[in-house]
Amino acid sequence: MFTGIVEELGRVEQPGSRLSIACTRVLDDLTIGASIAVNGVCLTAVDIRPDGFSADLAPETLLRSNLGDLKAGDGVNLERPITLAARLSGHIMQGHVDGAAILESLRELEDNNWELRVKVPEALDRYLVYKGSIAIDGISLTIADVTDRTVRVAIIPHTHQATNLAQRKPGDRLNIECDILAKHVEKLLCLLKT
Repeated sequence: MFTGIVEELGRVEQPGSRLSIACTRVLDDLTIGASIAVNGVCLTAVDIRPDGFSADLAPETLLRSNLGDLKAGDGVNLERPITLAARLSGHIMQGHVDGAAILESLRELEDNNWELRVKVPEALDRYLVYKGSIAIDGISLTIADVTDRTVRVAIIPHTHQATNLAQRKPGDRLNIECDILAKHVEKLLCLLKT
């Protein structure tokens, strides 16, 4: 489980089915076989070095997420899983990406704040609500507006500086994980109808 509070901006050393990331902070207690979120995707560390780690990417991961789009030098958002003693600062996330949205715009507002707009796949629209939670590239965000599959979120200066958002441009694919509670409610309602 993750919270969507990015701990470190890592750098892709080697893209592909064996993804290699340069980083330092998230290595503190990382062990082989442990989970780590990369752009919101829960991966398993299979190799740990003093300056980074590697993880294998399944074909499903490459298809559903933006990890297959990565190039050497790209920044990636990194987060270790929460512990039972941790504060839940973001929202409950599994690292199971539902799909990729297309970045429509990232516009600077007053006081170094930003507005991010993404177009989500039609199948995910039903899980998105005003003031609900959404994970975009592993960042826990609050939906400010959702209209015609376009989600608008506010980005504070810290989030813009501490994540890979500053490197993003229109047309980029961003990983989306919808709120798990919405998916469970939908399933329960379907079961009640039968």
